[in-house]
Amino acid sequence: MGELIGDKHVKYILSVEKKKDSFESVVMEHLRLNGAYWGLTTIDLLGKLDTVDSNEVVSWILQCQHESGGFGGNIGHDPHLLYTLSAVQVLALFDKLDVLDINKVTDYIRALQNEDGSFSGDIWGEVDTRFSYCAICCLAILKRLDSINVEKAVSYIVSCKTLDGGFGCTPGAESHAGQIFCCVGALAITGSLHHIDKDLLGWWLCERQVKSGGLNGRPEKLADVCYSWWVLSSLIMIDRVHWIDKEKLVKFILDCQDIENGGISDRPDDAVDIFHTYFGVAGLSLLEYPGLKAIDPAYALPVDVVNRIFFGRCST
Repeated sequence: MGELIGDKHVKYILSVEKKKDSFESVVMEHLRLNGAYWGLTTIDLLGKLDTVDSNEVVSWILQCQHESGGFGGNIGHDPHLLYTLSAVQVLALFDKLDVLDINKVTDYIRALQNEDGSFSGDIWGEVDTRFSYCAICCLAILKRLDSINVEKAVSYIVSCKTLDGGFGCTPGAESHAGQIFCCVGALAITGSLHHIDKDLLGWWLCERQVKSGGLNGRPEKLADVCYSWWVLSSLIMIDRVHWIDKEKLVKFILDCQDIENGGISDRPDDAVDIFHTYFGVAGLSLLEYPGLKAIDPAYALPVDVVNRIFFGRCST
C-alpha cells in the first residue's frame, strides 16, 4: 500500500491559492470561502497550519461578510448559509471567532428558518437539508443554538427520512450519502440521534462500498473519494463504522493521490482538486491514519479545535 504524501498535499493547496489566474482558481471564484475551508482544514489535519498567514486569511474573510451578517463565497458575492458556515469554521481553525459580531451572524441565520423548521440557504428561498446542517453547525460553534427553534428544525430533518433509513434533501426525496451526513450531523449536534434506525441506515451506508474499496453516494454510482467523508462520518456517528473494510478504503484513497505534484482526485488517475484533497485527507483522519490529527465527524473540524470551542482547551 502507498503512503500519504502530506507535504506535497500542503504544497499543492498553497500553490492553488497563489495561482489566482489558473483554471482551478477561476472556476472556484464564487465559492472561494468553501475552498479556503477545505484547503486550510486539510493543512491543519496535516499539522502544518502555522505555514499560513492567519491575519491575511481573517481579514479577507471579514471582507466577504455582508450587512445582513451572512458571508458570500468571495468578496462582492451574495451571502449564503454554505459560505457562512465555512467562514465560521475557518475562523474557528485559527481561534479567531472573537473577530465576529456573533449577534449579527446569529440574526442572519435565524431569519432563514422557515415555519416548518426547515432552512432556506439564502433570501431566494431554496430549501435543502444541507442548509439545516449549516445553520445548526454554525450556531452550535457560536454557542447560539438556542436562538432557533431546534425542535422544529429536528422534526423537519426527521420528515426527510426515507424508507431505506437514509435522508433526502427534502421530504420524499431519495437517499444520498451527502444529505445523510448533513442530517445525521445535525441530529448528532442537537442530541437527536435516537430518531435514526441505526442498523437500517448503517446497512445502506455499508452497501456504498464497491469492489475497489472506495465508496459511492448512491446505488449503481462510481466510487468517489469525497464519499470517504460523507459515508464514514455518518457511520461513525451511528456507531457502525466497523461494518466496512477500512483497509480497502485507505488503499483506494491513497491510490487517488498525485504522487508527483500532490493533491487527491475523485478516483485514481483523474485530475486532482482542493475539494477531493480535503475529503481524502479527512477520510483518512476518520480511519485513524498515522500522522494525521483527528477530525470530528459532526463538526468537520479537527477534534482539538472542537475541544477548544466547547471546553476552552486543546487536547490531542
